[in-house]
Amino acid sequence: MELIKCFKALSDKTRVRLLYVLQKYELNVNEIVLVVDMIQSGVSRHLKILMESGLLTSRRDGSFIYYSAAKNENIKTFIKLIDQSLEKEKLTGQDVKKAREMIKIRQNKTKRFFKTVAPQWDQLKKEVLGNFDLNSMIMKKISFHGNISDLGCGTGELIESLSVEVSHNLIGIDSSPEMLELARLRLSGTDNAELRLGEIEHLPMKNKEIDTAIMNMVLHHISQPEISIAEVYRVLKPGGIFILSDFEKHNQEKIKDIMGGSWLGFEKEKIKTWLTDTGFHLKTIESYPVNHGLTINVFTAKKQTFKEKR
Repeated sequence: MELIKCFKALSDKTRVRLLYVLQKYELNVNEIVLVVDMIQSGVSRHLKILMESGLLTSRRDGSFIYYSAAKNENIKTFIKLIDQSLEKEKLTGQDVKKAREMIKIRQNKTKRFFKTVAPQWDQLKKEVLGNFDLNSMIMKKISFHGNISDLGCGTGELIESLSVEVSHNLIGIDSSPEMLELARLRLSGTDNAELRLGEIEHLPMKNKEIDTAIMNMVLHHISQPEISIAEVYRVLKPGGIFILSDFEKHNQEKIKDIMGGSWLGFEKEKIKTWLTDTGFHLKTIESYPVNHGLTINVFTAKKQTFKEKR
């Protein structure tokens, strides 16, 4: 990173505004245009300068490019200076509020998707997973003690299987009322399962409430994956296990039509970084081929105890 380029890039107030909001939210060009209320050509020009300076990073997901502030120690220093100078300004406060609304729009789109597909969800999953029994594979990784939570439990398929093996509490959480209603019907004869309505980014759980957390093919539906991973860390007890499965990064837009989502999968290194930056110790990564030429990666991580951190 060249410091002179950074200072030049930040000599324009609009670019300072953009960096301020993009260190809080990852947005695509269309969303940024709405946030700062500028024409697209102007926004694209400012983004180009910020990218060339090294202050921004980008990722392509299907036909969209998403931008966010780069993450390294030098840039953190710039961000800190910007935060101190802009955090009380009315305009940047409005920018952040609008950016938050963009994320809410994505979340509402996901809710509408699941409201529509809930009755067919189990069949839609099978179309993509084929004969691969992901639930059975997940169960092999679980130590059946303590409280277990399925985060983004959908129709309750995994919890139903777990209820046979587990005598402790099972907690299923989902943001879709339609999915949870199907889960309630499925689990009506189960006495050790509890279902809660809530967002994965703001889990309706106490700190250190559970021993094992499962996030099974959910992460690609979440606009801000780092926040959801941090939430898992919060609700896990020290020594607790986190099992996360999702697609390897791909370019098949049609999969969004089948299974929805904000992301076309993830590179292994991206999820590994999110886990380790949050404080998890990554134990294993396993990969499994499924239909449509896709691959599912399964990560097993541990929330270290105080003694292990030392």
